[in-house]
Amino acid sequence: MSGPLAGVRVLDLSSVVVGPVCTGVLAEHGAEVVKLESPPEGDLLRRLGGKGRSPGMSGKFLNFNRGKRSLCIDLKHPLGAAALRRLAATADVFVTNVRPEAQRRLGVDAATLAEAAPRLIHCAIVGFGTRGPYAGRPAYDTVIQGVSGVAACFEASTGAPRYVPMLIADHTVGLIAAQLIGFALYRRERTGRGEAIEVPMFENMAAYVLMEHLGAMSFRPAIGPFGDHRVLSPEARPLPTADGYICLSANTDAQAHAFFDAIGRPELKTDPRFATVAARTAHTEEYFALRAEALKGRTTAEWLAIFDRLDVPAMPYNTIESLLRDPHLRAVGLIREEEHPTEGPTYAIGAANRLSGGEAPPARPAPRLGADGAAVLRESGFAETEIAALREAGALFDDPA
Repeated sequence: MSGPLAGVRVLDLSSVVVGPVCTGVLAEHGAEVVKLESPPEGDLLRRLGGKGRSPGMSGKFLNFNRGKRSLCIDLKHPLGAAALRRLAATADVFVTNVRPEAQRRLGVDAATLAEAAPRLIHCAIVGFGTRGPYAGRPAYDTVIQGVSGVAACFEASTGAPRYVPMLIADHTVGLIAAQLIGFALYRRERTGRGEAIEVPMFENMAAYVLMEHLGAMSFRPAIGPFGDHRVLSPEARPLPTADGYICLSANTDAQAHAFFDAIGRPELKTDPRFATVAARTAHTEEYFALRAEALKGRTTAEWLAIFDRLDVPAMPYNTIESLLRDPHLRAVGLIREEEHPTEGPTYAIGAANRLSGGEAPPARPAPRLGADGAAVLRESGFAETEIAALREAGALFDDPA
């Protein structure tokens, strides 16, 4: 079985998280992804991603770069730049999160690469769209969370702005980029033409926040304040039980009424504050407070059994550590153990999604810096003398040992 992107070659000039998320999804579904890294240290995530068993192979890097091959090439060297243009002619997709001006300096912008590869799908993930006044500014996930209003959601909820303690903007925009590449490949099948895609982090995350929380301010003039107060409520959190926490949501009338039966308060089904969706929405804080108070008297396991019987949406609360032991994740293959050829035993994060038409086999583990350089060039038509010339000129680094 092969993934839907089998036969698609991707050149990946991206680093850290947002670009590797995008190309990781493409690799997961069968694309050949060649990770272009700069000497001498390659992707910053090799070092920024925390501890590893060997230099340049952090745990985070392993997870974001499974299924890829590493070509470590100096694009600032004339021979390296020329090699990249030749490689582009063999590729279907080029992904980068290099800033637009740097793309032009390196000759990897969409217009330049289209000269060598008119069918190429060029995807540039940028901090800010190039049509606006913020174009070209540097951006990391936390910068985008702050400017896009994500951090402000916490201020509306708890009184103090803060960042989501995971790279939510990078992950979200990386997935959007992969989606748009799929759209562009489909259009190329019909037109035969490549195209340039621009995926701005700021605009995408601002749209995310506005769709969630513009609410009554969508109308002109506004008919109420911004925000879905059910989501912004400080009580919107895992609820304590007698021995831990439980994650519960009862939104429909049937679910809420079943919940009231479960906690032994059937009279609340006719309480004007809680009888209907509209009533519970208008009294969100009271509804959330009674839920929290009611669950303290039984254990998580007891509540889960009751809620399962009554079809109330509820699940146990997982820590990061307990996710590795979650029986469902183990059963569906999301979490598995594998032996990395140089890093030893590791946990591998598998594909979360399924396609009935076929899936790619388990992806290769994340590569050491430059490990596949000569092989990729050889497969792309480079002669041994040309590979040697790149190596001797210092434009190719392919001996990580």
